[in-house]
Amino acid sequence: MNKAADAVPEPVLEIRFGQVGLAQARIRTTDPGTLLDELSGRIATAPQFFERAPVCLDLGALEHEPDVEETQKVLDAIRRAGMLPVGLAHGTETIDILARALGLPVLTQFRAQARTPGVVRKEPSAPAPPPTPVPEVSEFAIPTLMHHRPVRSGQRIYARHRDLVVTAAVGAGAEVISDGCVHIYGSLRGRAIAGARGEMTARVFCQEFNAELVSIAGVFRVFETIPPELAGKPVQAWLDGDDLRFAGMGG
Repeated sequence: MNKAADAVPEPVLEIRFGQVGLAQARIRTTDPGTLLDELSGRIATAPQFFERAPVCLDLGALEHEPDVEETQKVLDAIRRAGMLPVGLAHGTETIDILARALGLPVLTQFRAQARTPGVVRKEPSAPAPPPTPVPEVSEFAIPTLMHHRPVRSGQRIYARHRDLVVTAAVGAGAEVISDGCVHIYGSLRGRAIAGARGEMTARVFCQEFNAELVSIAGVFRVFETIPPELAGKPVQAWLDGDDLRFAGMGG
C-alpha cells in the first residue's frame, strides 16, 4: 500500500480572520482636491500612523448619494494622499451597489453615520468637566481581557466584544483596541482605541497620559504635543456628541 499516494494534500490556501485595525473616513464633500488637501495635512501631522493605513470610506454624511465615477475620484484622492481605501461603510442599498461596481467590500463593522445638519461643534480645547460615571450593565458577555505585560512598539492587543485592561505600559508605536472601554494602569505612549465597533459610550482611562493617538467610536485625535495640563497625568477620554473630550482624574 502506497501511503504517500493516499496522503491528503495540504491546501494551497488558508483564510483566517484576524485583528485588523482600520481607520474610518467620514467625508462631507466629494471634491477630490479639497479632500486631498485635507488628508495630506492630516497625514503630515503623523505620517507614521496614517501613511499607507487602510481606511473605510463613510459616505453617510454627504448631502447626496454619489455615483460610481464620483466615488472613484474620492478613492483616487485618498490613495494620492497616501492612505489605502479598502471598503465602504455599511449603509443604504446605493452603497451596496457602489461597492459592487467599484470592486470593494461593504464593511459591516462600520456603519455609515447619517448626516446631522445644524449641529454646532464645540471647541475641544476647553472641555467641560466630565460627568460622574454611572454604573452600566455591560452588553459584553465575555469577561474583560486582562493584559499584564508591557505592550511594545509594533504590538497590537484587541479585546473583541469586551473591555480591555492593561496593567503595564503601552509603548510608543503600540496599539491597544477594545470594543468596550480601555483601561491602562501605566503609561500610555502609543495608541488607544475604544468603542472600535461604534460604541459611543466607551471611554479610555490611563494612569500616565503621553498618547500618540486616542480614538473612541471612530472619532480620534492625534497628539503632536501633549497639552501641559494632561502630560503624564491620569486622564480619561470620552465622546460628547461628535467631540472627543479629555480631562484629568482624581484631582
